[in-house]
Amino acid sequence: MTSNEVLSMYENIAGLTAKMAGAAKTADWNGLAAMEKACAAQAAGVETGVPELAGAARLRKIDLIKQIMANDRAIREVTEPWQLSDVMAH
Repeated sequence: MTSNEVLSMYENIAGLTAKMAGAAKTADWNGLAAMEKACAAQAAGVETGVPELAGAARLRKIDLIKQIMANDRAIREVTEPWQLSDVMAH
């Protein structure tokens, strides 16, 4: 995997997680599930290992990871209270 492919993968994941956050906020659970599968497929590239990045590419990767984490937090803010209330109802 080249450094450009690594950045492309992280950019795709960041874009998908942003869309997932939007789907969660609008209660589009089918869309969220479909995008979650697409995101997992994109992230599968990490399992084979990615090259170490340096300079501007490394900084871009860090920025993308921060975006992904913020999107994940936004998704969890919507879904975790729902999951907790579902568990508490049983």
